[in-house]
Amino acid sequence: MGAIGGSVFHLIKGYREAAKGKKLYGSINNMKLKAPITGGNFAVWGCCFAATECTLVYVRKKEDPWNSIANGVGACLVSATIGGVLLAMIEGIGILMTRATASQFDPSNIQFVEDPSQLPQKPSTDPTSPQPPVGFGMTQPHYQ
Repeated sequence: MGAIGGSVFHLIKGYREAAKGKKLYGSINNMKLKAPITGGNFAVWGCCFAATECTLVYVRKKEDPWNSIANGVGACLVSATIGGVLLAMIEGIGILMTRATASQFDPSNIQFVEDPSQLPQKPSTDPTSPQPPVGFGMTQPHYQ
């Protein structure tokens, strides 16, 4: 079912997305590339669904529509839980990164100097003057 349905779907999609004069080639090429993926995904889904439904039949000792309904609810709960955990991890990392970098944008950290001679001097652009080493483990001076 997945291979046939995927073939029809990707044949039509390839036809719609192909350039004028290349409709037949585009539709067949799209079908050849993407229909096996759709068929494989459908087979994996079918295998997981059947295994879960057979497990529910074994546990409940009944074969009725409630097994399919419970299978769908269980799959929804598992998917929602995994999605929620992943989203929480992504958001948590975002919050940590924001907190770690927020101090550099805090206006209270800005220091104003009345006398410009108190500022650190920028390196000279004269190639003969010695330049401070900058590389791995070394940092450039910060100018405020």
